[in-house]
Amino acid sequence: QDYFTDENRVLKKDPQQDYHLEYAMENSTHTILAFSRDLHTCDTNDKSITESTVRVIWAYHHKDMGEAGQNYHGSNRGTKSLRLLNPEKEVLSASLPYFDLTNKDVPVPDKDTTYWCQMFKIPIQHEKHHVTKVEPLIQKGHENLVHHILLYQCSSNLNDSVLDYGHECYHPNMPDSFLTCETVIFAWAIGGEGFTYPPHVGLSIGTASDPLFVLMEVHYDNPSYTEGLIDNSGLRLIYTPVLRKYDAGVIEAGLWVSLFHNIPPGMPEFVSEGHCTLECLEEALGAERPTGIQVFAVLLHAHLAGRAIRMRHFHNGEEQKLLAYDDEFDFNFQEFQYLKEERTILPGDNLITECHYNTVDRIRMTWGGLSTRNEMCLSYLLYYPRINLTRCASIPDIMEQLQFIGVKEIYRPVRTWPFIIKSPKQYKNLSFMDAMNKFKWSRSEGLSYNKLVLKLPVNVRCSKTDNAEWSIQGMTALPPEIERPYKTEPVICSSSSCLSCSLFLTLLFVVHIIASSIGNIELFV
Repeated sequence: QDYFTDENRVLKKDPQQDYHLEYAMENSTHTILAFSRDLHTCDTNDKSITESTVRVIWAYHHKDMGEAGQNYHGSNRGTKSLRLLNPEKEVLSASLPYFDLTNKDVPVPDKDTTYWCQMFKIPIQHEKHHVTKVEPLIQKGHENLVHHILLYQCSSNLNDSVLDYGHECYHPNMPDSFLTCETVIFAWAIGGEGFTYPPHVGLSIGTASDPLFVLMEVHYDNPSYTEGLIDNSGLRLIYTPVLRKYDAGVIEAGLWVSLFHNIPPGMPEFVSEGHCTLECLEEALGAERPTGIQVFAVLLHAHLAGRAIRMRHFHNGEEQKLLAYDDEFDFNFQEFQYLKEERTILPGDNLITECHYNTVDRIRMTWGGLSTRNEMCLSYLLYYPRINLTRCASIPDIMEQLQFIGVKEIYRPVRTWPFIIKSPKQYKNLSFMDAMNKFKWSRSEGLSYNKLVLKLPVNVRCSKTDNAEWSIQGMTALPPEIERPYKTEPVICSSSSCLSCSLFLTLLFVVHIIASSIGNIELFV
């Protein structure tokens, strides 16, 4: 039956029954229910099912529902974030070879955020192979500790001495060899599962142009400052000698992670944009692939204040269908979204990563940075064929941001970071971070600031492998004049039925019970 709850958590039978049982079966260990519904029921008591993250809440009781109604589930309940419309992944043969890249007894510090870096050498050399699947290997019990894992390609001119030990990333004393690792070749984030490449695409290993030395960056999130944690998490790469047609590449797009990205406190909504500019794509694609590249999956990435992320795509100034989106972003569930249809990106296109944040529970500025309490606004695009473009991002102009709060002059030359303000008097000798925090932010001031920031000139980041840069890197560009934020198309409903709901979703709900079979089940989508 189709029920809903009100603000008092009272279950009520829905007068419009939109869930339909397909079949049910039960034995001594399992109860299985398969049911279907329209994606858009146009029932105010139902949520539309889209490509965004869906929080599924489940509960059950071991007794059947009696005349008095539902039995309270007690502790037999839970929740899971899912993408119900993510296409099915290819099932690979279990016999394929693999190798593991895992940390060895890393002592996780008793601090909020740690980025740990470890070099590895790809064991497959001298002959081309394709990685067809990457799986996370998260140490049991550390599912909430390991927040994300990035795998970077490093310079091939290193020697095996770099493999001897790991070190904290972004640390003043970290090995110089880490600085050669700029190209992201894979990304996994908390809540995600393994990623399978499409049948015609693979991650190339084994040739001179492929990764030989790689750096695995693991982000440990330890907000409770737990002591004595030892971690052995990492990645498993499954590969095949049977080559696929195309080599996969990854482009990091969005906002360059820096203090120049900032969000005022107390804002129910604040929008940031990262630009993969027309100028960068024109130069890189024009030189490497004038016929364009094919994007087949996207990972959208933000931190705790993130609420929604959209990847907007423009061709010759005309907006296309969203490349990817998640209007119900869950910090604890981030994985690559397979695109239903591959998307061609051409020279002269531009991409905008649009991030929506909520900071109503914060009293100080939120800054772009590495901690989960800082923020990011990034998209990782998986595409083929691989070209020499690894980062296509932007940084907003900081001086015009500071002019909004009344800053007139800073000390030059800049000798400290964050740099120091010279005038006016109320900010004199404060860092720009302290000045932004001293400013008395209201919601109306925050909205005005948001409008300003979205129109500011941006500094273009346009990077190649091996720390090289396209000539457009460092140039200033103006963001395009577009409708902001992106307006989603409304679902049009008639009074009695939904006019745009030819698609159905069928859910299979399986409950595994050690003891006897179960009675009533509640499932909320």
